[in-house]
Amino acid sequence: MMKSSPVNLNKARKEKSRDRAKREADENSARFGRSKEQKELAARRAEKLRATLDSHRVGRDDIKDG
Repeated sequence: MMKSSPVNLNKARKEKSRDRAKREADENSARFGRSKEQKELAARRAEKLRATLDSHRVGRDDIKDG
């Protein structure tokens, strides 16, 4: 009969918890995550919108007393 080595229950519990968290993170990433291309497209659109709004901004110099 062979003797098995003792198992540290705290270590086993923490490992199981880490595995579960990693699995949930992977599932959420697949479900809700955005690809790099999608993030870059959103950033380009936001920059273009900001530039358009800035170009139409009325500054103090443009206000006429009248």
